[in-house]
Amino acid sequence: MFISAAVVLGATLGTVSGALTLCGLSLLCRNCKKGKLERGNSADPEKAKASILHALTQFSVQKSTEPIQPQTLLKFPKIYRPKPSVTSPEVINYSENTNTNEKPLAEPDCCNQETEGDEVFALARQDSADETPCTVEQSSGMTTSSSVLHPKLHFSLHLHSQNRELHITIIEAENITIEAGCEGYVSGCVSVSGEQKHSQTAVCKLAARVQWGEALVFVLPNNCSKEGTDGMEGEVGLTLHSCDRFSRNATLGTVRFKLADVGMMSDADCWVDLQPPKQLEVTSSAGELLLSLSYLPAANRLGVVVMKARGLQSDKLKDNIDLSVKLTLKHQSTKLKKKQTRRVKHKINPVWNEMMMLELPRELLTKSSLDLEVLNQASPGTLLPLGRCLLGLHASGTGLQHWQQMLDNPRKQIAMWHPLYA
Repeated sequence: MFISAAVVLGATLGTVSGALTLCGLSLLCRNCKKGKLERGNSADPEKAKASILHALTQFSVQKSTEPIQPQTLLKFPKIYRPKPSVTSPEVINYSENTNTNEKPLAEPDCCNQETEGDEVFALARQDSADETPCTVEQSSGMTTSSSVLHPKLHFSLHLHSQNRELHITIIEAENITIEAGCEGYVSGCVSVSGEQKHSQTAVCKLAARVQWGEALVFVLPNNCSKEGTDGMEGEVGLTLHSCDRFSRNATLGTVRFKLADVGMMSDADCWVDLQPPKQLEVTSSAGELLLSLSYLPAANRLGVVVMKARGLQSDKLKDNIDLSVKLTLKHQSTKLKKKQTRRVKHKINPVWNEMMMLELPRELLTKSSLDLEVLNQASPGTLLPLGRCLLGLHASGTGLQHWQQMLDNPRKQIAMWHPLYA
């Protein structure tokens, strides 16, 4: 009896001690896991819990997925053109005289310019002979003209009777239609008693309206009376030219009037329409010669490059083609130097590209000239002249223009086509 009770008691104590052991082991495992988690949290600053000791070192960081710089919107900016302030009484009172059914003309929109609703008026010049009133045309955004606009020249005349000089002041020109980049000038010619005197303005870039403000001075012959030009037989001509660097000069328009009418036109501003040139004036030359000039002031040397020729008369080149250019440097009527290029055979448009250096002091440039002549050796010992051109301040046309540009631009090569005359 006693033994069985002891066995039951031992079994009960063993069971209780095992249960307590299992509870202790489970609590120990939980404490170990909790300690590992706390050490892991203390190692990661982002996951560490807030505490009083670290309250001063905590920062609030907010993350954002937006880009640093905003994307730009590429749009062409609108250019607003200011409306012109019109003070003319004709334009101010224009709405009172026009019909309400007419619509104002709008210019076509170009480069996003806000020009809708603007009125375009064509005003007559106050100082011109055309007294037509201002009109408004309506034609799908573009204005048209029934007549071709010829260039207009604005000039004034003044006759100095005591000095026997005629002063023609070239003021401006307008209605010029020419390609961009072209240059031009106005030349004057006075023909009296069988003599011709030439003068021209400076060369400037052409546009729709060009201003010069230069005076052309012509010395009249001694037989001109001091009272005026009444009764004198002569003619005055003004011509507007356009020129390109490597092309022939073109005549845009010309005007001619009698020398006897200068007295009526004296001391008055004149607006004239230039007449287009005749076709006969274009084909009067015997060919063209391309030359390049440059002057070196430090070395007192004049450089002449004979480049090429074109448009030579083919009727003189039937038997043999052996072309060369003869150059003569003159001071007034004295010949200073002669040179000649090599001969080019069997080519109707020869190319030489030869440079000739000539010693010429600067003080002699104003009274010196170049005479160039194209020659063809038809047979041994026989040179046939095809045409010649003259360059200098005493020349006319392209010869005067080329020489003047060389003087205005030292140390610079200036090339120009020159017509050849027989």
